[in-house]
Amino acid sequence: MAYRGRVSHTSPTVVVLTALAVEYAAVRAHVPEREELVHPDGTRVERGRLPDTDWHVVLAELGEGNGTAATLTTQIVSWLKPEALLFVGIAGSLKDDIGIGDVVVGTKVYGIHGGKRTPEGFQVRPEAWPVSNALVSAARSAARDMSGVRAHFKPIASGDVVLADAGSDVARHLRRNYNDAAAIEMEGVGALQAAHLNGQLHALVVRGISDRADPGKHEADAAGSQERAAAQAASVAVAVLRKHRPRASSSNSADSEEGPHRGPAYGGDHIDFRGGVFHGPVTGKRTEQQR
Repeated sequence: MAYRGRVSHTSPTVVVLTALAVEYAAVRAHVPEREELVHPDGTRVERGRLPDTDWHVVLAELGEGNGTAATLTTQIVSWLKPEALLFVGIAGSLKDDIGIGDVVVGTKVYGIHGGKRTPEGFQVRPEAWPVSNALVSAARSAARDMSGVRAHFKPIASGDVVLADAGSDVARHLRRNYNDAAAIEMEGVGALQAAHLNGQLHALVVRGISDRADPGKHEADAAGSQERAAAQAASVAVAVLRKHRPRASSSNSADSEEGPHRGPAYGGDHIDFRGGVFHGPVTGKRTEQQR
């Protein structure tokens, strides 16, 4: 059933974005019951509860490219007001020790096309978009408990190019200017830029490796590497969400991520409103009746 018009924002929501149908199907398999939501402009997403968590997961298949990702991420975030945003999908490996089926969790994402063309050549103007430390930390914790998944925490390169030639100008550009990047994909910069401009979102990019960004890409894809890589990335993303609690759940928990203290977030003559509309303690005085 499709729901149109205004959407309730009372439940903690995470938006999980994908570019391709194979990526969408891999994440969708973890959300057994879903409803379709339709934005007034026609964008369609599915929403369902992630089992054994407080999260309502909104799934969206955006299509390829950073421009599309930036535009539709902005629209979806403004519409559904999520607490967190993940871009989950496949990528090509840029490192010999990161193989097909491994997962790269982006510690930052580079936009690889920025620069200036001069008579002396192309001068790179690097741009890197940050990810959420809380989500990276949750991913590191989750990865330690996962069997059958090799996770790497490295920068990711993002540009509107499919790289299938390790000797190409693009490959040389990456090795020369972004040599710490472990994987290359096409949407992470757009999604993170939209999340960054929102200013209130935890955001992360999780990519399963489906090829080595070389001429063997076609053979790897034909052998089912995309399905395998997408499934691995989806499993890591779900494990992250099982670790990272919604704000409302965290503030009510004895082992809240909001601080190292345990027990209730109040005591003495101080009431702690962290997790509310503003931050910091509010000092007041209790009457004899309240005592």
